[in-house]
Amino acid sequence: MNHKGQAVSAATSPRRLSRTLRPVAKAPVRIVHLGLGAFHRSHQAWYTHQAGNSAEWGIASFTGRRPDAAEVLAEQDGLYTVVERADDGDSFEVISSIVEAVDGADVGRLAELVAARATAVITLTITEAAYRLGSDGRLDRSAPDVVADLALLADGSAGKGKPTTPLGRLVFALAARRAAGAGPLAVVCCDNLSNNGTVAHNAVVGLASALDAELAAWIDANTSFVSTSVDRITPRTTEADLAAVEAACGYRDNSPVVAEPFRNWVLSGDFPAGRPQWEDAGAVFVDDIEPYENRKLWLLNGAHSLLAYAGQLRGHTTVAEALADPLCLQGVESFWDEAEANLHGADLRIPAYRAALLERFSNARIAHHLAQIAMDGSTKLRMRAVPVLLAERAQGRSGSASAVMIAAWMDFSVTASEFHDPLAAEVAAANRLGGTERIRALLALLNPALAGDDAVVQLIENLSGTFSGLAVAE
Repeated sequence: MNHKGQAVSAATSPRRLSRTLRPVAKAPVRIVHLGLGAFHRSHQAWYTHQAGNSAEWGIASFTGRRPDAAEVLAEQDGLYTVVERADDGDSFEVISSIVEAVDGADVGRLAELVAARATAVITLTITEAAYRLGSDGRLDRSAPDVVADLALLADGSAGKGKPTTPLGRLVFALAARRAAGAGPLAVVCCDNLSNNGTVAHNAVVGLASALDAELAAWIDANTSFVSTSVDRITPRTTEADLAAVEAACGYRDNSPVVAEPFRNWVLSGDFPAGRPQWEDAGAVFVDDIEPYENRKLWLLNGAHSLLAYAGQLRGHTTVAEALADPLCLQGVESFWDEAEANLHGADLRIPAYRAALLERFSNARIAHHLAQIAMDGSTKLRMRAVPVLLAERAQGRSGSASAVMIAAWMDFSVTASEFHDPLAAEVAAANRLGGTERIRALLALLNPALAGDDAVVQLIENLSGTFSGLAVAE
């Protein structure tokens, strides 16, 4: 439902959004979510709210790094407003599917809920970097936080330590479900990773097997890892957004989320303990998800990454600003041409998808900040630029449009005032090298095979400075 209202007087103190203000019964917890944030609330929680059987499917959402989001949402009994921001105005909808918002550090509550037989689904939006993939695509067991969590999990078996990472917490909770004999369930990965269900399986089972082979075998046999392609542009919420909700709706919501009108969810996998009727809201279930994943990862996310680095190098701050720059737009169109040449599958409708992306990216009312997109580039580019570059090279083509994205990331890593990346130390060390060796060392962080290809290294070196004026592209 849309809630339109008159502006509220400054002298008025509107009541905070809550289930007292808007009477909505709480559904029983049957979904546990890791990664409570804006995208989860605009996407999976929105779809669950729209499901025909939503009264049976409540979500308990756990934060990732900090408790703040849970604290604010808990004060509102889990209710929040989705602001759908179109070119012609905003609409407002109260979402009630989150029935419990919890600090992610409360692994005891997480284990309790996952061990409950009623829990049927675990969804994940923990970011690509949280899966701790090495450049070979496997769990990096040498990563410091993985090593630390393994030690904490080992202590936890004796009732002492509790893990701190999303993967460690999930393994901890699945161990509790195994101990309770609560039966199978589905884990649904909603992060922007190719074959993300397989990635989640390998990361979770990989961590569990380093701890307890029998636990790993139980997870393998009793957990279905569902792959998905998720799509809805969801920028950070601002104080202005809070004020807009208050003015339009007449209540104070300290946890609204802003999203574009477009949304898409494609899923592939089994749900052994049942699921919400997400198809009621337009979700699509398919047998082969890879073409849909690649279309979204390459065309949408790939373009976002290119704009994030190229746009900031040219002084822009949002996607809409960068897309209005002819040089950035040319880079996006060229990359899309390469990606499209390597996308294969029925009903992908690539030309229409590209046209829709241009319209979505140009929505100046959605302030999607490039600095946010630029984070964790070493992880993201492995799935957005590297596959297209490899495919192009395999066909005997240069792959220059994919390579320029990598070159822009390398340039950005030197010039950025803030550089957030799981491999920030390694990137800094590589940047202390000179010339070709620097390019090779940075490329090795993305794909060792490409780093060993002298022609690719030279191509990227030639493309360096394309968006910063340091060199002239071929």
